[in-house]
Amino acid sequence: MGFCWTTIQVADLEKSIAFYRDVVGLPLVRRFVGGPGVELAFLGDGPTQVELICAPGRKTPGRVEGVTLGFEVASLEPRMALTAAHGYPVDKGPFSPNPSMRFFYVRDPDGVEVQFVENLKA
Repeated sequence: MGFCWTTIQVADLEKSIAFYRDVVGLPLVRRFVGGPGVELAFLGDGPTQVELICAPGRKTPGRVEGVTLGFEVASLEPRMALTAAHGYPVDKGPFSPNPSMRFFYVRDPDGVEVQFVENLKA
């Protein structure tokens, strides 16, 4: 069994695609109409992707607590600068709970928590 995707209901598909493409760094794999007024986009560079669904009248997540999407980056400082440059300030962190990792959090356009993790060389 493989993990395929995480689905997020979004209010503005363009803004969400821009976040996951330009801030997180995921390529847009496909985008299509899923029915009257419904549009979907899949982003990712591996077998697991982020699915964005924009449909009028559907509830978006808002500030979600207890669920985080985590992405590994080569270095935190350039990613923090990139997130800030795109209007997404650091929500929490950076933290270094042990000598092998550091991380920080931002919120996507719909309030979903996104974590960027730097694994440090021992």
